[in-house]
Amino acid sequence: MFRKNQIGIYIHWPFCASKCPYCDFNSHVHESIDHDAWKKAYLRALQHYAEVAPGREVVSVFFGGGTPSLMKPDTVEAVISEIQKLWPIANDIEVTLEANPTSVEMEKFKAFRSAGVNRVSLGLQALNDKDLNFLGREHNAHEAQQAIEIGAQTFDRYSFDLIYARPKQSLSAWEDELKKALRLARGHMSLYQLTIEKGTPFYMRHGRGEFAIPDDVLGADFYHLTQDIMEEAGLPAYEVSNHAAEGQACRHNLIYWHYADYIGIGPGAHGRLSIEQGKVATRDHSAPDIWLKDVQASGTGTHPFENLSDRDQVMEKLMMGLRTCDGVLLSSLSDTTSPDYTYMIHQENLKRIIGQNWAVQEEGRLRLTREGMLRLNVILPYVLAC
Repeated sequence: MFRKNQIGIYIHWPFCASKCPYCDFNSHVHESIDHDAWKKAYLRALQHYAEVAPGREVVSVFFGGGTPSLMKPDTVEAVISEIQKLWPIANDIEVTLEANPTSVEMEKFKAFRSAGVNRVSLGLQALNDKDLNFLGREHNAHEAQQAIEIGAQTFDRYSFDLIYARPKQSLSAWEDELKKALRLARGHMSLYQLTIEKGTPFYMRHGRGEFAIPDDVLGADFYHLTQDIMEEAGLPAYEVSNHAAEGQACRHNLIYWHYADYIGIGPGAHGRLSIEQGKVATRDHSAPDIWLKDVQASGTGTHPFENLSDRDQVMEKLMMGLRTCDGVLLSSLSDTTSPDYTYMIHQENLKRIIGQNWAVQEEGRLRLTREGMLRLNVILPYVLAC
């Protein structure tokens, strides 16, 4: 899908107005932010990577976080402008910015569009006030709907996120909420099961028994119900948690899942690059203050690049590709690693998961079934032979 000379760029804005209790992303709440210093740092970091990966055609830019809609529009504009100066740009480049549905952030939508953003991804998470309050969101259900309406008026393409399998949520309640959401959608939705991540406030509260989430059996019922509704609506899953009408998939996320190259810039941002020494993993310093100081001092906030072994690349390509409905063309593993990849896959275990109807292998392509998607995290190490 992506040519070898094509690349995506991820820009991480690490700041939020408040920290959601379920979130384990690299996000921070700061009382004051030197926006000018951060703008200059992003530009310097881009210049550094232009020397590392020159001449690549940029097909997507994604502003993630954190809450990138808290960035000043002139910072977003400066970043996009610098990217256009440093690399060739695809005619149909996708530029996505994540946003929360608060009034302050929505007021910026037209400015973001003028800056070059052509797709917005809204973090709704729920469509009722009770659950929004439980999830620690700063908006209410009315503001969520308003954000979608403003997004639809401002951008040709938009998406929004919802979290399901929430405490005390019934299947029928989720069905009603999802069908309501579909009436507001335009071609793309991201739907995530609530998970309890270590190090989050929810992890501690859940451990104390303050709330419970659906068990694995009920969680599977939520998953299947979600797939049934979305397929009937014409937005099937193209990845385990992402649904889109034909032609509306998020191009930047496809870069990750198809194991194409991308640059990650900002605190904690990761990247994958094919350079002269081979495929490397990049990782920027996680602490915002350290990242900023390092960029100001040396032009980059990244750790030393990590060379990816053949096994690393096979594992990552399988891990990312098996998340998608297309799966992985097994012969393509040889494109990124050694000529013979088969020794890295446990053939007997592969036959077992196919026999359990957790996976299908057709015309050299391996993909997971719905039941396999529910077991995604255990299937990968099971089929790797080394």
